[in-house]
Amino acid sequence: MTDIKQYDPKKQFSTTERCDINELLNSINDTLCSIARACVAPGVTTQLHRVKNTIERYIILEGQGRVFINNAPPEDVGHLDVVTIPSGVPQKIENCGHTELVFLCICTPRFEQKNYISLEAE
Repeated sequence: MTDIKQYDPKKQFSTTERCDINELLNSINDTLCSIARACVAPGVTTQLHRVKNTIERYIILEGQGRVFINNAPPEDVGHLDVVTIPSGVPQKIENCGHTELVFLCICTPRFEQKNYISLEAE
């Protein structure tokens, strides 16, 4: 069965993680994967966090960023770079460019908010 989800820019929302998200695919009917379009403004670093029971993959579409994953040295990322973040590993991404940092976030299994754990002091 073919299922086509049309992109709707009106579904974009801001998060406490300091980025804007548009969930392109996240359904209880497809628990194996979710896909979101994320946007981080210039000069902004997302919240340090981890996602338990979920592997994340970032595919950079636009802009320049720097990823911080676990205790590894930060790494610069750009157009079409793929970042794989293992389940439960601390992470954040910084927009170090002058334009929006836009990337797809592909999660397996699908992203569920209950698995998101902020690692920043409230």
